[in-house]
This record gives sequence, structure tokens and C-alpha cells, in this order.
Amino acid sequence: MDATRARTLTLVATILGSGIALLDATVVNVALPAIEDDLGGGLAGQQWVVNAYLLTLGSLILIGGSLGDLYGERRIFGLGVGAFGVASVLCALAPTIELLVAARALQGMTSALLTPASLALIVTCYSDEKERGAAIGTWTAWVGIATVIGPLAGGWILGVGSWRWIFAVNVPFVLVTLGLIWLAVERGAVRSGPKRRLDLAGAALTSLGLAAPVFALVEQPKRGWTDPVVLGGLAAGAVLLALFVLWERRTPDPMLPLGLFRRRNFTIANIETLLVYAGLSSLFFFLTIFLQQVVGWSALESGLASVPVTLIMFALSRRFGALSARFGPRIFMGGGPLVAAAGVLLLARVDEEVDYVVDVLPSMILFGVGLTLTVAPLTATVMADAVRGGSGIASGVNNAVARVAGLLGIAAVGVAVAGRSGAELDLSGFRIGMVLTALLVAAGGLIGLIGIKNPAGAQPEPLVSSPS
Repeated sequence: MDATRARTLTLVATILGSGIALLDATVVNVALPAIEDDLGGGLAGQQWVVNAYLLTLGSLILIGGSLGDLYGERRIFGLGVGAFGVASVLCALAPTIELLVAARALQGMTSALLTPASLALIVTCYSDEKERGAAIGTWTAWVGIATVIGPLAGGWILGVGSWRWIFAVNVPFVLVTLGLIWLAVERGAVRSGPKRRLDLAGAALTSLGLAAPVFALVEQPKRGWTDPVVLGGLAAGAVLLALFVLWERRTPDPMLPLGLFRRRNFTIANIETLLVYAGLSSLFFFLTIFLQQVVGWSALESGLASVPVTLIMFALSRRFGALSARFGPRIFMGGGPLVAAAGVLLLARVDEEVDYVVDVLPSMILFGVGLTLTVAPLTATVMADAVRGGSGIASGVNNAVARVAGLLGIAAVGVAVAGRSGAELDLSGFRIGMVLTALLVAAGGLIGLIGIKNPAGAQPEPLVSSPS
């Protein structure tokens, strides 16, 4: 097989692998009422069907990235995809709500393996910077489609069959992805990284250090900020992550080479990720609730409201990724969030009588253009600083930041919204939420505009020296 065809099929494999993981994360929300009717468990059971996945994924994704660097992205990606298929079967066959929650936790663990490895495979296979930028743009576009397909496909599956098919349908895609990995990604074509030992202490500290605050943020809406479980989780996470940093500074084989954060673009890009993804999650969380509970739209209508964002990302992500590689990421990472923030601000002027074409569509178009300008260049910038070592852990860091950012954004904006509108979201609370969301996204753009430096063409130095 020629190199161009192999790269293309590898890209398809990474899109399918990441896509099924993201699709599964979104489609399950639609099935929660049916799951509760069949297995029971009440509201708490429904919450943990979602939260078990988020908890294990968020706490283990750094470890997944590190394993890719240690043992090869091809091996870890294939292992993650295969294990995700097994976990999906266990979800589909679960006879009780407790076993379903356990299987969902296993799904999160497997997703923590395949998600960072998928991007690392792209970085490894596309050595040319312009081709890599375009490939990451293509990956971004297709994976973004999964966020829209998920709820729509879930609704269709529930209309014709059992909720169990929502998990079982993953299996054919898993098999196709494994076939592409075997066919297109040669063992010798993927860098397996310097021969280092697995940092077990670092792995334990980072998994517990991320699990504690993720658990606290998951529980915060139900318990409130002053609950000992929430405060204790946040405090424990801060202490454990501080110990993790201290350990990584002194161990000879760190899981997370702290030299990554001395690279200006890597650090700035992750700060921007924190702000932009906090705003992204806040926007769609509160917009969906507002359109259903205040305006009175159906779940399908509110879900379709955001389709223009995904269509724009699908149409333009590859193009903007290539342009970013050509002209540098600074203008895209700076201007994109500012355009997106302007789109969010348009929603602050709506009232309870919403006309989609007049009130929502212009906002979604502006936000979609801004987000598309941002995401592929941002992802490529994060990965570019680790091209010659540690691409797996770099992807893991950025994914961990993005996922924690989503929880933080909803929680932080939610405090202000609840203070204005009380227990139920109303118009004034929604408007406050949109203003704060726009400020988060715009702050990310300003940080990118000021902090990002366009590369001068020099290759990044390796994270760790090769063994002599």
C-alpha cells in the first residue's frame, strides 16, 4: 500500500474510533428515560449512567496519553478501540442498573485510551505541517458531526427498537476501525517513543487528582458548593495534583514531562482551551434548557437548533486547519473566539417568543464560524509542540483540560444563573448566562491573540533525550 493511501486510511480509522466514543457519550442522554423504565434506579441511576463514563474518562485520559507514548500509538489506539467494543457489548447486555453503570465506567476507561492516541496517530503519520493541519481539520469536522448525529440517531433507534441497540450499534464500527488499523497502520510506521518505565506513582496521583474534582463538579448541581463532598473533592484534587507535579519534577521517567509547559504556545493553547470549552459547554447546556423549558420547544427542535454549527465545522474545518498551517495559528486562535463570542452575545437579546431564523440562526452561524476558526488551529498548535516526543501525553493534557473545562463552565455560569433566576431557568437568568458565556469565550480569544506566537519554522526540541 502506498504511503498516501495508508495515511488516508489511518485518518479514517482515527475518525471512526474517536467518533464512536463521542457518539456514545451523546447518544446515551436520549436513552436515559427508556433505561430507567427498563432497569429502574430512578434519577440517581440515570445520572450515574452518564457520570460514570465522565468520571473514568476525565481521570484516566492523561494516563492513556502517556501509554501511547510509551508503547506506541497504534497499539494503544487498537487496544482502546477493541476494549470499547467489548464494553459496549457489556452495556447492551447489562441486566441491572448497577452493572450498566459499571460497564459505562469501563467504556470511559477505554475511551481514555483511544481518544488521545487517535490524535497522536495523526501527528505521527502526517509529518508535513500543512498536511497535518488539514488532517486535524478533517478529524475535527467529522468528529464534530458525531455530536449532532448522536441525539438524532438515538431518537431514531429508540423509535424502532430497544435502548440496548444504542450500545450494540457500536460493534460494527469497532470492527471496521480495527480492520483499518491492521490494514493501514504499519507497526514500524509508528514511533513507539523512548524506552522509559511506566510512572506508576504519577499515574496514581494524576488519576486520583483528576477523579476527585471531576466527581465534585459532577455532584455540585445536586449537592451545592458548600457540601462537604464537593469541597472535599475539590480540595483533595488540588492537593493530589500538587503532589503529582512535585513527583513529576523529581522522577527520572515522568509520565508528564513538565518541559511541555515551558513551551509558550502549548501552555497558552491549553489556557485558551479551558476558557473556550468552558463557554462551549455552557452555551449548549443553557440554550437547550431555555429552548425547551422557557420557550416550549421539543427535545428534537432544541437539538436541531445547533445543527448549523456542526455543518459549518464540517464544511470549513479542513480549510481553516490548512490555512493555519500556512499563515500561523495566532490570528485564527485570537479572532475565532471573538467571532464566536459575538454570536453568543446575540442570544442575550432574545425574549420568550423566539423566532429561530431571526433570533437563533444568526447566533449559531457566527458562533459556528468562530468555533471553526479556532478548534483545528488550536489542536494543531497543542500537538505541534510535541511532534518529536510526547504527542500522546500532549493530546491527553488537552483532552483533560477540555473535559474539565466543560464541567467548570456549566458549574461556574450556573452559579450566576441560579442567583438570578432561582431553581428554574428563566429569561433573565438565560441572558445573564449568555453574557458570562460570551465573556469566557472572548477571554480565550484575547489570550490567544496576545500569547500565541506563529512558528518561525524551527522544529521543536524533543521532550526527552533518547537513551544512549
